[in-house]
Amino acid sequence: MATNRTIRPALIVVDMQEDFCPPNGSLAVAGGRGIASIINTLLAKPGFVVRIMTQDYHPKDHISFASNHPGPDNKPFTSFVTMENPAPGQESETKPQQLWPVHCVAGTPGAEIIREIETSSKDLVVQKGMRPEIEMYSVFADAFGNCDHGTKAHSVSLDVAAVLKDQGITDVFVVGLAGDYCVKATALDALKVGFKSWVIEEGTKCVVPADWDAVKEELETAGVSIISMNDPIVRDL
Repeated sequence: MATNRTIRPALIVVDMQEDFCPPNGSLAVAGGRGIASIINTLLAKPGFVVRIMTQDYHPKDHISFASNHPGPDNKPFTSFVTMENPAPGQESETKPQQLWPVHCVAGTPGAEIIREIETSSKDLVVQKGMRPEIEMYSVFADAFGNCDHGTKAHSVSLDVAAVLKDQGITDVFVVGLAGDYCVKATALDALKVGFKSWVIEEGTKCVVPADWDAVKEELETAGVSIISMNDPIVRDL
């Protein structure tokens, strides 16, 4: 999918962390560690103006952890709880939140970026999901569209869209884990905040691999381009 536009691209490498990778990750995505070489190839491309790596970085009492809720409806992968919008005055807005095993707790080995990723190529690391009461799959915003990446006790707001726009970024390329959750959310939000959004298919894996076709359809319907490493726009970076 070649383009005649002049682009200034950014690469976002989503959540390539120990807890999301076999063999020992608490929320391991099948094949997750195996995409590291593809991601390193992308990180080494000189055409990317900005390279961002993200980390899920949860407190121990995070709302998405099944063990933080009473039974019997607290089963990882299948149970849901209700989240309230943490923005002042918006508490009446709610959404369902899927429950997960405990993963990527701040400061633990499981939250570290896997050693196979060439982290020296990064320009910025963004830690997300730091507020206990809200999920944050996308690097751009939480589940309700708020861009606060901090906690109530330690509020650190980082508007990633503004950071990229300050660098004149036009296009965002997304890879990492997992395709059906944080990669999808980041790619969709990239569109919402005004970037051309791309997902490089070989650079992501899903929690539920069978869902990838449906995820691709959802992304493409929204306007995200799903491309391969062999696409001219990637080759020429």
